[in-house]
Amino acid sequence: MSIKGFKRKFLTALFFFSCIWVLWQTAGPAMAMHISEGILPAKWSAFWLVVALAFLFPGVLAIYRSIKEDRAMAPRLALAGALVFVISLIPIPVPISGTCSHPCGTPLAALMIGPLMSTVMASIALLLQALLLAHGGLTTWGANLFSMGVVGSLVGLSVYRLSRRWGAGYFLSGFLAGFTGDILVYFTTALQLASGVPSGRGFSSDLAKIFIAFLPTQLPLAVLEGMFTGGVVAALARSRPEVLFQLKGSGRNWLPNVLAKRR
Repeated sequence: MSIKGFKRKFLTALFFFSCIWVLWQTAGPAMAMHISEGILPAKWSAFWLVVALAFLFPGVLAIYRSIKEDRAMAPRLALAGALVFVISLIPIPVPISGTCSHPCGTPLAALMIGPLMSTVMASIALLLQALLLAHGGLTTWGANLFSMGVVGSLVGLSVYRLSRRWGAGYFLSGFLAGFTGDILVYFTTALQLASGVPSGRGFSSDLAKIFIAFLPTQLPLAVLEGMFTGGVVAALARSRPEVLFQLKGSGRNWLPNVLAKRR
């Protein structure tokens, strides 16, 4: 068996195992993913929704333009969306915070399709999870989208670009992107909870308490997500480099390869 054939079978088996494991995890009573329904007051839910929509609308435009230019973008978008949906369906309850820890998937998605379109894929995944699986909620959809979709995507791609610029290899750059993106997603969630649901002990105290509550479960998950992201990026860089998001040019280049070439 060739090395490529072995890699293909290994990744296929890993994908199906992940799907089975996720379905087994969600077979019992549903646990809220990220911030649960009704946790945030209405004014904070509205605030985070408006902030998230400011990134969502440009992402929808980027998807429309990219598919119009190249129909081959559609399978990449579908794959990125499926990755976010499956990876983020591994909830581990966190005491006292009203949330669950889980991998994000958006740093990897951003490395494949860019942060704006990754945010759109995250919005779809979060909406389906809230409607069908009771993971997260509709009132907290904007807050969850901003933390997982916007922050996870932007941080993941930014860390990857910076790591590559400093001479890090594909695996290490992908690892740092996945790890850092995962951790900062949960820091953002802690910030949202500390500001929206104060305990009366002060914002800094609430932020530290909630974020520290995440760490015992989130640090190992962040390491695993970093390793998975690094492995996928390294494999794509060797076999299908065109699948990776365009990294050349200025920091203004948030569009996929085909649009970057057109410019």
